[in-house]
Order: sequence, then structure tokens, then C-alpha cells
Amino acid sequence: MQTSPQEMVSPLPERRSDDEALLLWLGTRLGIVVVATVGAGVLAGDKPLAPFLSRWDHWDAKLLADIAEFGYDGDPAANPDPGLPAFFPGMPLALRLVHLIVPDWSLAGLLISFVAGTVAMVALARLAEFEGPQGAGGRAVLALLLCPTAVFLFAGYSEALFLAFAVPAWLYARRGRWPVAALLAAGASCVRITGLFLALALIVEFVMRRQRARSAPWLLLPFVPLVLYSAYQHARTGDWLAWQHAQEAGWGRHIVWPWKSFWTTLQMATGDGQFVWAFRLEMAGAVLGIAAVVWLLIARRWSEFLYVGLQLGALLFSAYYLSIPRSALLWWPIWVMLGGIFTRRRSALVVYALVVGPLMVLNTVSFINGAWAG
Repeated sequence: MQTSPQEMVSPLPERRSDDEALLLWLGTRLGIVVVATVGAGVLAGDKPLAPFLSRWDHWDAKLLADIAEFGYDGDPAANPDPGLPAFFPGMPLALRLVHLIVPDWSLAGLLISFVAGTVAMVALARLAEFEGPQGAGGRAVLALLLCPTAVFLFAGYSEALFLAFAVPAWLYARRGRWPVAALLAAGASCVRITGLFLALALIVEFVMRRQRARSAPWLLLPFVPLVLYSAYQHARTGDWLAWQHAQEAGWGRHIVWPWKSFWTTLQMATGDGQFVWAFRLEMAGAVLGIAAVVWLLIARRWSEFLYVGLQLGALLFSAYYLSIPRSALLWWPIWVMLGGIFTRRRSALVVYALVVGPLMVLNTVSFINGAWAG
């Protein structure tokens, strides 16, 4: 399929957006290193300070490393974690591969996120340039990197790896290159269940753009890793939905009416304890997520509406709000939209940075100290 002149992006602006995305990515990585060293040292006071790599070995990063090292049965020397099957095998397999060269599991996770994030930021910048006004690429990347939960793009989590497959997949789909888009989307499906929503959104995009039917079979490819992983867990546990039931067993997540979920989260957000601010951030993320879905609906961006809406709906119908702000890292339509807004109104970018930047630093400090940060 030939690309129309309106869809072409000249090499010079694309190269400029690539350079800007890389500069922002590398600069913010350095900033997080400074926060994780100087900030951690100040907070530690007279207490012994954990080694740098150990500060990133928390929560999902530790669970993903356990899967990579021991498999889905977990560390035999510890109590088995019932939530392990909730993690798709893409990140553990990547960890296993990098571990052949890098002995430290935590460092392996950080390196995967760094390389994957580099790919994702360049792709996001190109997508924003493709979709919006010239100059939107760098601002879309900056908006994402200032997100309060952007620390998870640095840590050994699966977000950066998913984006490294998913954003290029969407960019190729927008350019009408469906086989490449499907292959990349299949890679995303290996990393997170979010690949299911991406696969469905690609089908809607394909139909809306009235593409040639001969390319349609490629759209089945992103579903293959989902089926294979379910089959693997069925062979292992006898449960086709082991990943879903693992979320129930590990984190108490099950489907409830949204008002019940809202009320439960509200009680947690207005109570006491170390998680109260995390749940307040969850509620803010839910409000902003709903606003984004409404905007996508009004703009009639049906494929992106489906991609973001299904994810947000699954989170809002959960027993309580959990990881909504972190999931927002994967909602590139929001970052592309913000990139366009910040290009037209630079003052909006300044306000955004002043509001969310400190929250990103706070969440980074919380994470390296072992607190729940999203």
C-alpha cells in the first residue's frame, strides 16, 4: 500500500524529533540516578544505605526476576507467590536472556528498561509528529517522562518493554504497514495482557481505514501469544485463566460494580497508613483517565478509545483502584494529545511540569525506599 502525501513525514523533522526524544530520555535517566543516589542518601541520614541496585529490587521488579530465575513456581526457598502467573512471560524471558551476560538480575532489568525505553521514546516522538503539529514529538515524550509514575520506565518493570513493541506497532498501523504492525503487536502481547486491547484496537483501526482484506489475517497474530500463554498455564495448573485468577489470589482483584470499587478506594484514600497517598493518586488517575476517554470519544478516535477505554474499564471494575496511574504510561493517545496541546500552548507545558514534576520525583524516592508508588 502506498503512503499518501498527507501521511508522509519529512526526514528532517523526524530526525529532529528523534534527537529531542533521545536527549529527553537520557537526561531524565540521569536525573533519576541523581535522585536515587543523592535523595536516598539524604533520607537515609545515619542509617546504612542499601546498594544502588538493591534500591530498584522492589515489588514487581523482584517478582519478574523470580520468574526469570525460578519459573512460575517461584523461589523454592520462599513461600510461593500466588500472583506470579499474572505476569506474562515476555519480561522474564528478556531477563533470562540478558542474565546470560549480566549476572545481576536487578541490573539486567534496568538495562532492559533503558534500551526498550529508548526505542519507545523515539517511536512516541515519531507518532506524535505524524499525528499532530510539527514539534509535538518532543513535548509528547516530555509529558510522559514527567508523569508521576514514570519511575516505572526506569525500574525493571514491563512497561518500557511493552511500549517498545506497542508504540511502533501503532505507528506502522497508522502508516498502513499491517504485517509489521501485527508482528510488533504480537511482541507486546508476550509482555502484558494489555496486548489484548492493542490487538482489538488494531482491528478497529483496520476497519475504520478500510484496508485491503488480504492484510486482515495478519491481525490474528497478536492473539497467538495470548493463546499460547493460556495454554502453557493450563498445562501447568489446569486453569485456562490462570493469569486472571492469579490477580485475585495475589492482590484480591476481582470484578465488582464500579461504584463499589470507587467507594472502597475512597475509604482507603481518606484513611491513614502508608498507602493513603497512593490511593489518592489512584483516584486522581481515574478521574483523568475518564476525561481522556471522553475526549477520545468526542474526537471519534474509535480505535484509541477502545484501547484506552477497555483498560480503564477493567481497572474501574476491579475490587479497588490499583495501578491506574501506572497503566496510564501505556496510553500513548494521551501523550500524543498532550504533545499537540503543549506545542500550541507552551504555557500549558510549564504548568504541567510544575504540577506533576515534583510528584514524579516524590514517587521515585518512594519507590527506591521500598514504598508502594503505583
